[in-house]
This record gives sequence, C-alpha cells and structure tokens, in this order.
Amino acid sequence: MTTKTTNRRVPVLFRPASRLTKHALLIVFGLFMLYPLFWMISSSVKPEELIFREPGLVPSDVTAGNYTGGWHALKHSFGYYLWNSAVLTCLAVVGNLFACSLAAYAFARLEFPLKKLWFAIMLVSIMLPHHVTVVPQYIAFNKIDWINTIWPIVLPKFLATDAFFIFLMVQFIRTLPRELDEAAAIDGAGHLRTFLQVVMPLCVPALATTAIFTFIWTWNDFFTQNLYLTNSDKLTAPVALRQFLDSSGDSSWGPMFAMSIVSLGPIFGFFLAGQKYLVRGMATTGLK
Repeated sequence: MTTKTTNRRVPVLFRPASRLTKHALLIVFGLFMLYPLFWMISSSVKPEELIFREPGLVPSDVTAGNYTGGWHALKHSFGYYLWNSAVLTCLAVVGNLFACSLAAYAFARLEFPLKKLWFAIMLVSIMLPHHVTVVPQYIAFNKIDWINTIWPIVLPKFLATDAFFIFLMVQFIRTLPRELDEAAAIDGAGHLRTFLQVVMPLCVPALATTAIFTFIWTWNDFFTQNLYLTNSDKLTAPVALRQFLDSSGDSSWGPMFAMSIVSLGPIFGFFLAGQKYLVRGMATTGLK
C-alpha cells in the first residue's frame, strides 16, 4: 500500500519541473524556427553594405531607406503588386470555398453511382505532386490564349481541384447529425436549401480553415504565378520580389528584405483574424 502511494506521489512531485522543461524546450525550438524571420527583419533596417558583413540580429546602424527605396524600386510601386496578389488570392479563396464545399456536401450527404470509387480517386489525387500536371495544364491554357492572365490560377479553384480541402470538409460534415437534414426535409427543404441554410452555417470552422490555407498558399505561390504571369503589369508580390535579384550579381538585398516583410503583413493579419476557427476546424475534422 505504501509503495503504491509513493509511486503516485512521484509524478505529482515532479510534474511542475516536467511542465517547465517542456515549455522551455518549446520556447527554444520556437526561437530556433523564428530566427530566419528575425534575421530578415533585422536585415531590412540595415544599410545594404552591412547586411552580410554583420550577420547578427542587432544592427549597429538603422535605416528606413530600404523600405522607401524598395517601395518605388520597380516599374510600379510595390503596392501595385500587393493589389494584384490580393485580387488573385481573394478569387482563389472564394473559388475554393464555393466549389470544395459543394463537392464535400455531395460526398458526405448524397448517394450517387460509384461514390466510394470517386472519393478514393479524389484521395489518391492528394498524393499527386502539382508539378506532374504543370506541362499538360500549361499546354491547354496556352491553346486557349490564357497565358498572362489570372485564369489559369483562379479557374481550377472554382472546379474543386484542391482535394485536401474537399476531404477536410467531408470529415467535418460527417460529424454533423443527419437528423438536421431530415428535419429540413420534413420542412420541405431540398438539397440546395439544406446545404445553404443548415450545413454551411455549421461548417464555419472548416470553411475558415479552407480560407486561411488557401490564402496563405496562393499568396506565397511563386512557381505557378511566375509560370503564367510574365507581363510586368500583371506580376504579383512573390514574383515582384524576384525582380530585386540580379543573376549577374547586382542584387538589392536590403529593399528585397524590406518588401518581403511588407508582403508578410497580410498573411499574419489573415491568420490572426481566423486563428480560433482554424484550431476548431482542425480539431473537429481529425486532422491534428
């Protein structure tokens, strides 16, 4: 009896120390992960000749010239490219919310031939790398003269091509009781009304998760935007940042770091605004 009591007291005795150790390790790991961001912030306020000469986080000299110079360094002001990114990203978010929610409702609630097969094919497509489909997509969009437009990037979002978000919303909708659908059917609601008035209001966490990830991934997508948008008037922020680098060696590192910090602002703002919905959406869909 004494042995059992002792064994129970030992974990309680060391629990505060164990918790403190875990928090200390998380803080150290978090600082390690955030170090590149801190270094970029520090470099954005250093004179350009000191960026690589003084690699520490605390600058010996501070200047705001990188921000003012970087904002007007390209053909258009950097705000012009931020606006291009905002338009493209907002359309992508709307497209994913619209198309993926419809597809998810169909998989979660409707019955149709070969439903399980189509769902399995959709899941397999998640494992297909994006770069595998780039060449045939580029050829198709080139034939309809859509190069140098936003449609090759935006249109697939309205066709429910992001299987990850469909799967996420399917998992969430399956957690909703079917009695709600049956009650709506008794009241005379069809599938569309049930989808809009019953299911969607309860799917706010999953919709917010889809919106946040779509926003971040589209805003930061350099490869696709650089592939389809080659006209300097249509460049987005990630592609415009590439213009600060010169392969011949004359690169504007300071302005590039400064504008990189500016381009991160919308991502942090959007993430912080929907953070609580993101946590709820990931927890309730089982994607922990």
